[in-house]
Amino acid sequence: MNTLIAVAIAPCGTGEEMSGYVGEVVDVIRKSGLPCRTTSMFTELEGEWDAVMQTVKNATMVLAERGIRTEVVLKADIRPGYTDMMHGKVTRMEEKIAAQHKEKETKA
Repeated sequence: MNTLIAVAIAPCGTGEEMSGYVGEVVDVIRKSGLPCRTTSMFTELEGEWDAVMQTVKNATMVLAERGIRTEVVLKADIRPGYTDMMHGKVTRMEEKIAAQHKEKETKA
């Protein structure tokens, strides 16, 4: 079943600068071949449940297997019958905002 996940995987107790560690995690996610995009706080990835969860596990283990305490924050959206939710959700929202603005302009 298609699943959209927002995940943040980060080391704990490694100092103030985490970008190198986070970069290693994001690299594993990108190499998975699943559609993904990274923002300043999360990486979103989409695909079949098992593939997405395996990718999250693999990315987490990059740090954990080195003895680094690792924090994982994960949010999942499982919506049967939908694909490309990573883009579709944003497109539908933008369309609603545009329609609301147009409606307000018409009333003015």
